[in-house]
Amino acid sequence: MTNAIPADQEFLEYLIKSLVDHPEDVKVDRKVDEMGVLLTLRVNPMDMGQVVGRQGATAKSIRSLLKIVGVKNNARVNLKIEEPEGGMRQPRADGPDKPLDY
Repeated sequence: MTNAIPADQEFLEYLIKSLVDHPEDVKVDRKVDEMGVLLTLRVNPMDMGQVVGRQGATAKSIRSLLKIVGVKNNARVNLKIEEPEGGMRQPRADGPDKPLDY
């Protein structure tokens, strides 16, 4: 058995490292359960804006591409973008306790 990185994880790492200014800080964890594949992404706090994009447009596009990769591999792929410690987000108008959904 080889230690090959699954196609979805490898694709996400490549894509994100191409977008950010600190590619060495990109970390992708992969978990598989009955719901499918969950990829959890962590990036340098300074790169969050580049990954999320204006009004979440970049994050939405990344999720769309991951769904296509998942279809090719007969898997349901979901992406969770972890907010960095001491995140730089602004309070939301709909309440400070409601988490952002990237």
